[in-house]
Amino acid sequence: MPDTQITDRPTIDWIAAADAIGREIAATAARHDEEDSFVEEGFRALKAAGFFKALVPAELGGLGADYRDICNAIRRIGMQCGSTALAFSMHTHLVAVPAWRWRHEKAPVEGLLKRVAAEDLVLISSGGSDWLPSNGRAEKVEGGFRVTAKKVFSSGCPMGDLLSTSAIHDDPQNGPTVLHFAVPFKAEGVRRLDTWRVMGMRGTGSHDVALENVFVPDASVVARREPGKWHMLFHHIFALAFPLVYSAYVGVAEGARKRALEIARGKPKSAALTIAAGRMENAFMQAEMGLDRMIAIAEHEAPGPERTSRTAIAHTITAEAAIATVERAMELVGGASFYRDLGLERAFRDVQGARFHPLQELPQLELTGRMALGMGIDG
Repeated sequence: MPDTQITDRPTIDWIAAADAIGREIAATAARHDEEDSFVEEGFRALKAAGFFKALVPAELGGLGADYRDICNAIRRIGMQCGSTALAFSMHTHLVAVPAWRWRHEKAPVEGLLKRVAAEDLVLISSGGSDWLPSNGRAEKVEGGFRVTAKKVFSSGCPMGDLLSTSAIHDDPQNGPTVLHFAVPFKAEGVRRLDTWRVMGMRGTGSHDVALENVFVPDASVVARREPGKWHMLFHHIFALAFPLVYSAYVGVAEGARKRALEIARGKPKSAALTIAAGRMENAFMQAEMGLDRMIAIAEHEAPGPERTSRTAIAHTITAEAAIATVERAMELVGGASFYRDLGLERAFRDVQGARFHPLQELPQLELTGRMALGMGIDG
């Protein structure tokens, strides 16, 4: 870890700041859902409060926030607007990973982190659409590569500054090689495509991004790996990204739980009502416990296949429990939960996104089973 320490870093109550932003944007969540429009107000409020540079170490000009505090802040925002929380979590994991590597591995990533802090950059990930195989092609040219690809699920891209992505280069010596790099959204050949017409999390602006013969300098390539195989970079990403991402979904579940209890407390009491409330509470505690375990694994365990497997288990448990919490919140309220103005119907749609981030349940079970049987992480 670098020796330089900053002793006068600002003290920020990130939870209080998140609650203030949540109150500010709560009234706009339904409109963005109805319009399929991006949660611009939420991103602007987060930027004004310093959230986009929160996890940049103070030594590099950031605000040096605690990782768990930011997970909890995302959860609080998710109670009011799941789309704002989820889209912000995607930027945040792209800061969390290099910040961890700078502190623990002395990785040469300070240039990116300093830029995020100084320029208040918004980083956009295409990782969910690429994952281990990646997609697109990178052709070698003088001084770099020309990249052509289409990247889906690029959450937050309407306000993005840099796209963190990858493409496959047919290396004549090493064979197919995935190159990781970032490209500015203002670069020639980068286009946002208006494609985000979906069931839930409609305000995340997770449009496709087309890269059409985009020039990527050699110096911008930050990692190279074999397609389809686990690389240490992905062990870092998996453990550090998904506690942030699933904090948004647990926040959606918590908001639905809170609303359902407000309504149910005004109903005539019966055994059926109390049992329905109990079932919802069980599901929500399971979601909280799964998320807490994911955060603790990220905070304390060494990166590698074993940590990835444990994170993947907690990931599945958290996703299932968050979805179950919202379903049981609707059961507790009854038929009125079908009305849009209660917000439960939107929460039900938003929380379904928890099913689709890698690793989904079946790949997770296969990975975990392989690890348990001593077969190694790669199939």
